[in-house]
Amino acid sequence: MTLPRRRTTIRAAGRTLFLTDDASALRRQLEGETLTLTPRPEDLLDAISTDEITPAWACYHYDEALARYAYVGLRGGDVEVDAVARGGFAIVVSGRSKGCGSSRETAPYAEREAGIRVVVARSFEKIYRQNCHNIGLVTTTDFSLLEPLARGERVPLSRFTAGLDPISRDVVHYGGLFAYNRARLTGDVAPPELAQRPRPMTLAEKIIARHAVLDADAGDVGAVAVAPGESLFLRADVRFSHEYVTPMAEALYRAGVGDDTPLHDPASIYAFRDHLTLVDRVMDARHVAMGLDAKAKKLEVVQRDWARRRGVRLFGEVKRGGQTVGSEAICHNKVVEELARPGDVVVGTDSHTCMAGSIGAFAFGVGATDMANAWFTGDVRACVPASVRIELTGRLRWGVTAKDVMLHLLAQPYWRNGEGIGKVLEFAGEGLRHLRLDERSTLTNMAVEAGGFTGIVEADDAVIEELCALRGEDAAGLRAGIVRADPDATYAHHFVVALDEVVPMVATPGDPRNGVPLDDLAAVAGGPVAIDIAYGGSCTGGKRADMDMYHQVLAQALAAGRRIAPGVRLYLQFGSQEIRAYARERGYIATFERIGAELVDPSCGACIRAGPGVSESSDQVTVSAINRNYPGRSGPGRVYLANPYVVAASALAGVIVGPAPRETHVTETQRPPRALRAAPGR
Repeated sequence: MTLPRRRTTIRAAGRTLFLTDDASALRRQLEGETLTLTPRPEDLLDAISTDEITPAWACYHYDEALARYAYVGLRGGDVEVDAVARGGFAIVVSGRSKGCGSSRETAPYAEREAGIRVVVARSFEKIYRQNCHNIGLVTTTDFSLLEPLARGERVPLSRFTAGLDPISRDVVHYGGLFAYNRARLTGDVAPPELAQRPRPMTLAEKIIARHAVLDADAGDVGAVAVAPGESLFLRADVRFSHEYVTPMAEALYRAGVGDDTPLHDPASIYAFRDHLTLVDRVMDARHVAMGLDAKAKKLEVVQRDWARRRGVRLFGEVKRGGQTVGSEAICHNKVVEELARPGDVVVGTDSHTCMAGSIGAFAFGVGATDMANAWFTGDVRACVPASVRIELTGRLRWGVTAKDVMLHLLAQPYWRNGEGIGKVLEFAGEGLRHLRLDERSTLTNMAVEAGGFTGIVEADDAVIEELCALRGEDAAGLRAGIVRADPDATYAHHFVVALDEVVPMVATPGDPRNGVPLDDLAAVAGGPVAIDIAYGGSCTGGKRADMDMYHQVLAQALAAGRRIAPGVRLYLQFGSQEIRAYARERGYIATFERIGAELVDPSCGACIRAGPGVSESSDQVTVSAINRNYPGRSGPGRVYLANPYVVAASALAGVIVGPAPRETHVTETQRPPRALRAAPGR
C-alpha cells in the first residue's frame, strides 16, 4: 500500500469560472473569454444547489463520466454538456450557501472530474463542503486568494484550512478522507484528544459524548463531555444508503480498502431502493436516448447484488400483478417507523437523514466517501456543532402545521443569511406536547433547509407511545435511550415561536427560505397563483398525519359535491407501505380516488424529478408539500411549498388557497392517535 503524503501547498493550473447572475458573462466564459474584472460579491449566484451542479438524471453516473454534466442544471440553462470540462477551469467562484440541498457527493465529484481544484464561495453548506474535502477539493471563503491562484502560484494550504476543525484540516492536507484514514491506520496522524472536562450540554452534545470514539482499537466509546468545535469520530447505531449512492460508495470502498474487507457490523447497515423506483414513468425521450434508463436500472442492480453479498438488509421494490408499483418505504419514513431509537446516532447518504431527530436521535446526512468509511470502521467523523434552541409555546390553530412553523423560521434573517449553517436545531417547549410524531418529523426533516447540521427533539412519553404502537415494542427499551439537555446548557441562539401566532405560509419558487404568509401571496405574486399540479407526498408530506390533513379537506369537498379543479392534477404519495395501509383502513384511499386524486406508492419520486408529479415545462406551476423547491428540483416548472391542507385546498380551487375554516380547535392531526397499526412482522 502506497503511504499517503501530507500536502502543504496547492496550485490551481487553469482558468477561473465566475458563476454570476449575468447570463451573458457566464456564456462568454464558457466560450473562452476570461473576465477582466472580478464580479462584485453581490453579483455572484447565491444558493447554488447540488441539483444545479448535477441534476438528478446526471447522478445515474457515478464515475468520471460525471465530468460531462458539471453545472448542466444551473438556473437559466446556459451550461451545456461538456462545457465546464472543456473550458480548462480549475477554480469556480459563487456566492452564499454554495451546495445547498441534497447531500449528493456526485456534485463535487463532477466538479473535480471536470478539472476544478479550488471552490470559492461566500459561504458553504456543511455537507457539500465536507464532501469536497473528502475527495480532495479545496474550499475557501477568502476571495483574496483568487489573484495568486489565477497567476498559477503555489498557495499554502494553511490559507484554506483556517477555521476548519482539526480532522477536516488533516483531511484537506492529505488530499481526501481515504488518504487520511490510511495515515490514521499507520499512526501518522490521529484525531485530537477530547478535553473531557464536565460541562452542561445540549441534547445533541450529550448524544455525541455517549458515542465518542476514544480508542477505536480498544473499542473505547463514551466521553465525559464534548464542546462545540471539538472534532472526533462517532460510533454509529444506524447506517443507511440508497440506490442513488450505494454503488458509488461501494466503488469507493473497494478502491479504499479492498473488496474482501468485511463490513463493520453489517446488521446495523441498511440499504433502500427508494429514489429511482418510478423514474421510468417520467424519464423523457432525450434521456432515454442517452441511455439513462439503463444507467438508472443498473444502480438498483448493483445495490441489490451488494446487499446480497454483504448480508445487508435491503428495503426493496413492491410488486402488484407482476409489476413494480413502488418501494417498501422511503428511507426516512422507515428509519423513524422501525429502525432508529431515542439516543441513537444515525447516518445516511441523504440530507434529510435529520428527520430521525424527531424521536430524539442525533441523525445527519453524509456523502458516499463518509459512508464507505463508516462501513469499514463503524464510525463517522464529526465536528461537535453548536446548537440553536427553538422554544415552542402554545398550540397551532386548525389549518396551521409544522410545515408552516418551518417556513416561518426559514424566512428569518438568521437562517436566510446563513448564520445557522452547520448548527443543530433543538426544538423544545410545552408546545411540542400538542404535536404528534409525524409533525415533529416535519420540523427535524426541514432542519437541513435552514443549512443546519440536523434537527432534534427530546423524546417524551407521547413519542414513546406512538413508537410502541408502530413497532409493537415494549416502552421500557425505548425509554432507556432518552437523552435530555441540561437546563444550563449553552446555545448559539435562542428563538421563541408562539405556535398560536403562526399562520399558513407559502415558500415562493427557488428556495424554501422564501416564505411569505399565505394571505400575502397574491400581493407578492401580482395576483392569485393558478396551479397545474398539486403534490402531496415525499418523506415530508407523505406521513400518516399528512394523510389525515389531505383527507379532512378532500372529504369535506366530496361531501359538497366538489372535485379536483379542471386542468389540475393532484398526486398523493405514501411514505411507506404501512402508511398506505393506514390510509386504506381509515377509508382515505376511497375518498382520494373518488375526488380524482392520483395515488402514488412510496418512492422519492417527483421530489427529485424521478416520479409522477413532476412538471414537464417551465410554464407549469406546482404547489407541493415536499421540503425544497430549488430550481429544477421537481422539473422545469415553478414550485411553491405549502402545508398539506393548502395543497389539497389548492387542488380543488385551481389556485393556491387555504382550506375552508373549521370550528374545532384540536384535531386528530395535532392529537396523537389512540392506536396505530404495528409494523408487519414486529
